[in-house]
Amino acid sequence: MENNTYTVVSPLMGTFYRASDPDAPPLVKEGQTVAAGEVVCIIESMKIFTEIKTEKAGTVKAILFDDEDMVMKDQAIIEIEVES
Repeated sequence: MENNTYTVVSPLMGTFYRASDPDAPPLVKEGQTVAAGEVVCIIESMKIFTEIKTEKAGTVKAILFDDEDMVMKDQAIIEIEVES
């Protein structure tokens, strides 16, 4: 992993969602610029939906999961190229 890449990791095991509801557009797309603190995805575990925020600003480099994929705790889910 490059030094200018920040990885968003899942804080819990659950189902990965790119949008806040099935009819909504994705919260972020590859190539999109995001601000620190911006919600980038949602993880659902035991019927509780947790918004996942990025801690650093930059450009979304890769979204490592598809909608409704299972993710594990501490698993990388999104890579962000940090602004220099």
